[in-house]
Formats: sequence, structure tokens, C-alpha cells
Amino acid sequence: MISLLILLLAGQAALLDTGAAPLAPPAPPVAVRAFDTPNDAGKSITLSWNAGEGPAHEAWIIERTAAGIEPEVIATNKPGETGYLDEGVKDRVGYTYRIAAVAGIDTVWSQPSAPVTCAPQLFNADRLNILIAMVIFFALIIYYIETAKKGKNLFVRRIAGLDAVEEAVGRATEMGRPIIYVPGLGGVSDIATIASLNILGEVAKKVAQYDSALLVPNRDPIVYTVAREMVRESYTKAGRPDAFKQDSVFFITSEQFAYAAAVDGLMAREKPATNFFLGMFWAESLILAETGAQTGAIQIAGTDSVFQLPFFITACDYTLIGEELYAASAYLSREPLLLGSLKGQDYGKIIILAIVAVGSALLLLSGIPALSILARIADFFSVR
Repeated sequence: MISLLILLLAGQAALLDTGAAPLAPPAPPVAVRAFDTPNDAGKSITLSWNAGEGPAHEAWIIERTAAGIEPEVIATNKPGETGYLDEGVKDRVGYTYRIAAVAGIDTVWSQPSAPVTCAPQLFNADRLNILIAMVIFFALIIYYIETAKKGKNLFVRRIAGLDAVEEAVGRATEMGRPIIYVPGLGGVSDIATIASLNILGEVAKKVAQYDSALLVPNRDPIVYTVAREMVRESYTKAGRPDAFKQDSVFFITSEQFAYAAAVDGLMAREKPATNFFLGMFWAESLILAETGAQTGAIQIAGTDSVFQLPFFITACDYTLIGEELYAASAYLSREPLLLGSLKGQDYGKIIILAIVAVGSALLLLSGIPALSILARIADFFSVR
């Protein structure tokens, strides 16, 4: 014990003899700035600061203070970081911040920042490109709707499956057999189901005109209610409200394969001349389409599910692929509102594709000084 004490005293004496001085504390951070984070939904404050001139430090400590609340340390940053995003604050509450440089046992605090509050912004300037694109898109739609209302013929690419609708309805009338329309197995919130119901309205008009029989089996109770009213309205528009039969649109079951089995049985018994499978389908698509093909019916199918399209293409006479299903109601009815919307959307997509193609090419050539401005324009319109 006495020898250890002697060694410690000798070490201190040697330290004094060399004249070594204790390490200087680190320099405190300077230019501490706190401000409301721009282009956000509030509840966020951004901090920035600079490292002071002096001995190196090991870490930053960030302290937050609000009125009536004790100061609290909210984060510890690495030495090279000079910024922090504080997302643990409340809107419209004043906060001040201090940053400390830490080296060993020394902690040196900066001057507190000016009080700052945060609030949500009404507009995100980083998404200005989206706003410009939306204005152009809607302007095109409105322009083509007004053009269609003036009676100008708007060209729409020929869709073979829709051209065959009148032939299919006429064939059913000549054969004295019914038409089965399956509006898919989705709910009324599915876009494919909404598109199918619009097509059902146009098909029902032709059925009423030709005095054919129409059967619409449904899986969803809400879709059933909407489908029944659409068919009723179509018969009324065709001038034959008395020909509408309440039981021609009916609900079967919500169970997927029980519904498919019931529709298969309906096709086997009624031997329809035409089958429509339009809407949202899953694993039952091939079961329905194969049964309909065995009965010898003309089959027109359509869905936006890429997994079921191969089965419909194989087993059906005509298949509406992807967006052809959405365009079908405009194609059949030639309603100015629908036709103008379709045309405006198509031109909007062409503009988007053109901007993407030109922007990609300009970004590749951004190293050329003469094209740097154009490259920046392309980057502005790129998706963020």
C-alpha cells in the first residue's frame, strides 16, 4: 500500500516536472439557428449550427426548452453533423434550443437560439410541378368535353369486343336465348366494378331495344342494388319501362366459389347466347369462362387484373384489356362528358410520356453547358 502511494506521488511529480498542461475544453457551437421546417404539415422544427474554432469535440448534445417546461436533452449527434430535424414538438408553441460540444468530461454549451414556433404550410412548394401538371391535365379534359358537346366527332380507337356487343345482343334475340351479364366479384368501391356497371347500362339499353332477356347475377349486395337500378333506368331510357323484370337482376351469395358454381349452373340450364364477364375477377375467372365456352355462347370479357386476363383471352371470344374496360362506357354511349374525359386523359398521358422522354434525354446530356438550363427544367418536372 505504501509502495503504491509512493508511485502515485512520483507520477505527479514527473508530470509537474514536464510542464504538461491540462487539455483545453472544446469550442462551443456558433450560429445556432432554429426555424420552422418549410413545406411540411407542421409539428417539425429544423436546427442548424456551425462548429466553433478550437479543440476537436466528440459529439453534439441538443437541448430543447419550452415555456413552463424544464429543459430536456432530445438528441446526440455525431461530430460531423451540423443539423437536426426535431419532430417531437407541438404547433404554435415557442421553443429555444442549445447545442453543446462534448469532449471527454467537458461539455460546453452554445448561446440559446431565438424562440421559434412551427405551423403547417398551406402549400408545398416542392410539389409545384404536380400542380402545373394537374392544371394542364384538367384543362385538356374540359376542352375536349366542350368540343364533344359541340358535336365534333372525336376519334377513339376501335375496340373489337365493344363492336361485337350489338351483334351479340342481336344473336341472343334471334336464338331466343337470354344474355348473362356478370359484373365481377368486386365491391362497388372497385374501379373495375364501376366501369362494369356503366357498361351494363349501355348493354341493357340494347337489350331493351331488341326485346331480349337479360340475367344479372350478383355477389355483392350493394352492387346488386346499383345494378338493378341501372338496368331499370336503361329500360326507361329505351322507352320500354314495362319490359323490365325485377327478378332479372338478382343476388346469389357473397361466397366466391359458391357464386361461381351458381353462375355455372345458370349457364348450364339457360344455355345463354351471350355471356359478359366484365369487372373484378379472381381465381373463378377460368371456371366461369370455360363453362360458358362449353355452352357455345359468345363471350365478351374484360378486367384490369393482369393475373386473370390470360384465362379470359384463352376462353372468351373478345377480351377488353386494362384501360379498354374503363373506356368502354364512353365508346358505347358516345356521351360527350365521357368521351371528352377519355380524350383529355389520353392527351394528358401523351404529354406526360413526352416530358419523361425529353427530360430523361436532357438529364443524360446535363454535362453539356448549353443544355444545363434545359436539364434543370426537366428535373423540375420529374416525379419527386
